[in-house]
Amino acid sequence: MSFPPSFHEPSGAVRFYTEINGLWVGSSISKETLHYRFRPDASGEDPMATYLANAAYLETVVRRRVASGSIEPVMLREHDLRPGA
Repeated sequence: MSFPPSFHEPSGAVRFYTEINGLWVGSSISKETLHYRFRPDASGEDPMATYLANAAYLETVVRRRVASGSIEPVMLREHDLRPGA
């Protein structure tokens, strides 16, 4: 069973799930972090569109964070998205 990603207006974050070893791990990334990392020159972009365009990469980052000991919910930060992080 998968869980569709969604934008949570009160927190200003996209919430999504990543399957890791048969378990679904909840994660989130703020609208600002998405904008800063993937669309710094854009204004008024849709955070869901930005998330969907980069979902595979973001799931890889979640897997890396979990492998390094992070527990659910995994909150992705700008630092996690740097090249070589």
